[in-house]
Amino acid sequence: MKTLQNAGVIPLFPLYAIVWFVQGTTALDIPLEVLGHVNIEQLPTITEQSPTSEIAFPFDESFSIKCEAKGNPEPEFRWKKDGQDFHPDQDPRLITKENSGTFVINNNGNVTEFQGIYRCYASNKLGTAVSQDIEFIVPNIPKFPKEKIPPLIVEEGQSVVLQCNPPKGIPPLQIHWMTIGLQHIEQDERVSMGLNGDLYFSNALEKDSRSDYCCVAAFPRIRTIVQKTAMSVIVNRFESVSGSESHDSTGASANSILHRKPQLMSPPGGQSDIRLVKGDLLQMECIAEGLPTPKYKWVKVGDDLPTRSRKENHGKLLRIPKVNADDNGRYMCTAENSLGKTEHYFTVTVEEPPQWEIKPESQLYMIGSEVTIKCTATGKPQPSIIWTENGLPLRDAPGSNRKIFSDTILIHNAKANNSAVYQCIASNKHGTILANANIMVMNLPPMILTKDEQKYAAVVGKSVVMDCKVFSSPPSTISWTKDDTVDSVDGPRFFVYENGSLEIHNVEKDDTGQYTCITTNPEGKSAITSTLDVKDATKIMELPEDIKVVRGSTAQLTCHAAFDISFKNDFQTQWKKGDLEMSVDNIKNTGYYVNNGVLQIINVSHEDQGIYTCIAITPLDQDEASAQLIVLDVPDPPVDLVLSEHKNRSVKLKWIPGDSHNSSITEFIVEYEESHWEPGKWKELLRVPGNHASAHLKLHGHLDYQFRVSAVNAIGRGLPSEPTERFKTPPAAPDKNPENIKIQGHLPNELDIYWEPLMPIEHNAPGLEYRISYRQQGSEEEWTEQILKRHSFVVKKTPTFVPYEIKIQAKNQHGWGPEPKVITGYSGEDFPAAAPEDVNVEVENSTLIKVKWSRIPKEKIQGHLGGYRVNWWRMKSLLETKKSHGEKHSLTFTGDRNHGMVPGLKPFSEYSLIVMAFNGRGNGPGSLPVMFSTPEGVPEQTPIFKATNPKQNSITLIWAPPLESNGILMGYIFQYQLINDTNDLGNLHTVNISNPETAIWVAQDLEPHSKYKFYLSACTRVGCGKPITEEGTTIMDARYAGIYGGISTQGWFIGLMCAVALLTLIMLIACFVKRNKGGKYSVKEKEDLHPDLESQVMNDDTFCEYSDNDEKPLKGSLQSLNAEIKAAESGDSLVDYGDDEHGQFNEDGSFIGEYTGHKDRGSMEVKGTHQITA
Repeated sequence: MKTLQNAGVIPLFPLYAIVWFVQGTTALDIPLEVLGHVNIEQLPTITEQSPTSEIAFPFDESFSIKCEAKGNPEPEFRWKKDGQDFHPDQDPRLITKENSGTFVINNNGNVTEFQGIYRCYASNKLGTAVSQDIEFIVPNIPKFPKEKIPPLIVEEGQSVVLQCNPPKGIPPLQIHWMTIGLQHIEQDERVSMGLNGDLYFSNALEKDSRSDYCCVAAFPRIRTIVQKTAMSVIVNRFESVSGSESHDSTGASANSILHRKPQLMSPPGGQSDIRLVKGDLLQMECIAEGLPTPKYKWVKVGDDLPTRSRKENHGKLLRIPKVNADDNGRYMCTAENSLGKTEHYFTVTVEEPPQWEIKPESQLYMIGSEVTIKCTATGKPQPSIIWTENGLPLRDAPGSNRKIFSDTILIHNAKANNSAVYQCIASNKHGTILANANIMVMNLPPMILTKDEQKYAAVVGKSVVMDCKVFSSPPSTISWTKDDTVDSVDGPRFFVYENGSLEIHNVEKDDTGQYTCITTNPEGKSAITSTLDVKDATKIMELPEDIKVVRGSTAQLTCHAAFDISFKNDFQTQWKKGDLEMSVDNIKNTGYYVNNGVLQIINVSHEDQGIYTCIAITPLDQDEASAQLIVLDVPDPPVDLVLSEHKNRSVKLKWIPGDSHNSSITEFIVEYEESHWEPGKWKELLRVPGNHASAHLKLHGHLDYQFRVSAVNAIGRGLPSEPTERFKTPPAAPDKNPENIKIQGHLPNELDIYWEPLMPIEHNAPGLEYRISYRQQGSEEEWTEQILKRHSFVVKKTPTFVPYEIKIQAKNQHGWGPEPKVITGYSGEDFPAAAPEDVNVEVENSTLIKVKWSRIPKEKIQGHLGGYRVNWWRMKSLLETKKSHGEKHSLTFTGDRNHGMVPGLKPFSEYSLIVMAFNGRGNGPGSLPVMFSTPEGVPEQTPIFKATNPKQNSITLIWAPPLESNGILMGYIFQYQLINDTNDLGNLHTVNISNPETAIWVAQDLEPHSKYKFYLSACTRVGCGKPITEEGTTIMDARYAGIYGGISTQGWFIGLMCAVALLTLIMLIACFVKRNKGGKYSVKEKEDLHPDLESQVMNDDTFCEYSDNDEKPLKGSLQSLNAEIKAAESGDSLVDYGDDEHGQFNEDGSFIGEYTGHKDRGSMEVKGTHQITA
């Protein structure tokens, strides 16, 4: 700290201490930091004292009378007892402490002589401090006087008062009326205890007679209970002149002479004045005698009774706690019976003890200043004000520059000797209050009590306070500067407090720097420096988000914050659930896991639901963000199921939904269990929307039900409720007839009838049977009826395929079901009796034909027409001369139609075809066979195409002819081109091989050490088929090429190669023949004319499959071939002949795949970059 002082400053400053006298007064002390620099004397100040009342309870071991004080020099202590000097240190029975005014009275069983009012004085050479009065009370053991109380004899109906007169003792006092056996005397409107402890009888009854009325007084603070001598009451029964007795409505003997209107027993007279202090408990009591027993009413005259008022003791006592000025006024108590009433008025005045309106304040003044000490108080009655100085009346204190008024002291041109503790004492009859004002008159240069070179840190956007605590007289002027500037800091963000501290609001980064606090008064100057370091604020960047999770799953809340890099070792993230901090200790062995700002909750339960708060903390600031975790679950079971509105066949079920667990209930499922057919098995009865909590249940007869309900929400179905009590329905006739009646005819002369039987719970009574009635449709015959217990029936000897009318009705012991509906069915079918005629075949292309026929007459169908079936056989290839009956193929056309498309045929073949109708029984006779041939097509791929015998400039290609040439083979198209490891391709060379017998070809003039791709397509007169590809590479080295060339010219090598090629060709031909034997379509051959219908009906998409598994040529490899040779791919397909643009046949619905063939026959033309004719 830098200090600048004027010359001649006195090193010792006499400072008068304050007498701290009553509650809440604080002395104006010299700070300890100042005392560290200069020795300043201080007046004594009472720092601790006993309460104003100290009770010597007999069970305590000792009693401390406390008085502690401070001052400079150290104060000395003395006592006065009841206004007389008292020396605790001179009494060996008392224990005292050095440098303390406290003394201890040991409880030796006789401490009565120490009872009195004590006052402590703490003095040093500057003055004296006085404590408040301390009353030491030694309570006497309360006792009832020994007395003999004569019996109290009264007539029945008279009033009685038993007086208690409890002894005085330490409050609170509790009074009870009891018997000798410690049983409480029963109290009611007639018999009750007053506030003074007396027991009042409004009118005596004979049953009140007893000899052991005891008043018991309890003093809980001194743990004492005393009992008065038992009193005896004798109530004489009243008898009429005739000797009979009469009783009133209460059961008491009625004495017509003693019947009277109420009269007050307490309080006496018609009016009472009550004065009490604000905050006390107001108690007003009215106890009246009379017969019949009076009733009581309370009112406040001209106003309502306070809302906090309470009537007690059967209406006789009105209590108003914590009274205030609003409770002033007149209150009226009315005691009333059937004969009249009496009233008593209470005038309530609420007064107040003294309270400070202006409390004198301790102040520091410079020498020569004007001093004003103000003191005013309020209360009821108005308090009087008395001034003292250092505990003495002001008239005893010198000082002509001081003037005293009732509530003010004025000191003109104050001097150092005017320094003193002034006491203002305000008093009225309800108490006294005292306030001390330390008035110090002195001059002192500024002394900065805050340490120099303090370091402060703050975060951007927050506030920071830098201290500069100063003690001086007169007060110093304080200013702050920043860094090397001479101007004071200024602006709305800077604020200097009276104590010298500088606060900077909304701190910025530019506020970082060194600050200087400069204090100045006429006695000198002083300064300190402080350093401020502004940090980046902590801010949560990734906030936790509200989530909803299903119970049992895992919840994760993420919280990541940005903070000043200097706090990297001091930053931490904490989590709270509600107000509970989730520290490592209190989440140990739980499902909570915290790691790097991520909170994971494993196996979430309902208890985990709540608000979770993430707190990012640095030593300077923190930021927090909260998110709500909502736990979803299936609903709890409904509760409180109740059955109501009971009827024979219905009941209303009500329930209270369980907790939906944050997912709205969408529906309730009502289930039932019945004890007759399937006891213990619960079945669903109905579903109710989630916003309903009741359902009307329609029930079956002759069942003993119970019900339960479960709730459903988006999470799932909850557990069912507890079942209801059982509800039994009476038997009844069936409510319904059989359903799902099926009528079939398996044989031509029979009618088979089946139906779905009623469920057991639908029987409604014992003895369920079915009545089946039938007759031919349109006939006038009577219904033929049968009574059955089973659920099927066969009508025999019926005409073939004739319509019948059928109805089925249920019956039980209680009657018939409702009138059944009439349904129609047909008797059994027979095979169609005629074959289609005028069968005609139109060849569309090499693989597709269109078949037409004439429908058979309706009467020949003999059943429900299923459609027509086309069967065909491949007889031979047109390249062959010998016919053979190939595998049968079949195609079904459902419905009543006269044409259809047949795909998937072999080109250049001869076929035989028939058409037949079918119904539910089976196929009819076939039509006359129709023969037709398919035109040529393009050949299939050659089965073998191999590159062999590579040389430096040539490669030999061998192949086998196609297994199916689909026409007359005319030759081959052979192509080849150079291929490299790049995408670039060489020129495509084309060779037209016109000899169909050729099976080997040598590609010459090839580049050495190169890779080539070869293509081969077989051709007919229609065009060429899809090419097959092969790759080969010329030899890599000329030396080896010479060797290989020498070998290749040897006869044995040529023979070996031909043998290998021939053997490979034979094996491949055998495999392909085996694979293609019988065509591509396998059909069951059970019956040609009358096979089973179900085994013959084919789906529309069970034939005509085509696949292309050949390797595709590389980019540009067949550009000329595709562009200029039409035979490179199929020119015809079903797409060309389809009924719609998608190439599917709506007529038969049977086309799938692609079929090759040509509609346009063109001549074969071979083109290419290079052509060679073989």
